[in-house]
Amino acid sequence: MSVVIKPIAREDRAAWENLIFSYAEFYKTIIPDGGLDRVWGWIHDENNDFWSDIARDSNGNVVGFVQYSLMHRSLSGEMICYMSDLYVEPKLRGLGTGQALIDHVLAFAKDSDISNVRWLTQENNYAGRQLYDSYTPKSDFVFYSKKV
Repeated sequence: MSVVIKPIAREDRAAWENLIFSYAEFYKTIIPDGGLDRVWGWIHDENNDFWSDIARDSNGNVVGFVQYSLMHRSLSGEMICYMSDLYVEPKLRGLGTGQALIDHVLAFAKDSDISNVRWLTQENNYAGRQLYDSYTPKSDFVFYSKKV
């Protein structure tokens, strides 16, 4: 499947929201009040190292998105790219859109002289992990998250 990936534009908000809600449902989480507006603000803040790009099919339909940001890596003294969100419409998975979105972020990192891209997923996201495993083996790190 051929897709075109471009930065999300202000007029793409409704399509982006539909994908974000589907993404949240996939991970069985709820977006808090004001959460979408904050993220939308990050995307469109030129001073924030946070990006959101959408994939459109040949008919112009939004079929997926990727969001990524920069983060400090203290052990190397370098910035790395963290791919925080990747989502493709379920009926279109396995057709190359997820791969195109990952390749897009990898190209961004390379063009920005960033030597590493990181991402995570849930253990039971077997379809996603099959794609991710085609790029690199999973790490041996254990992820912790504590709400405060």
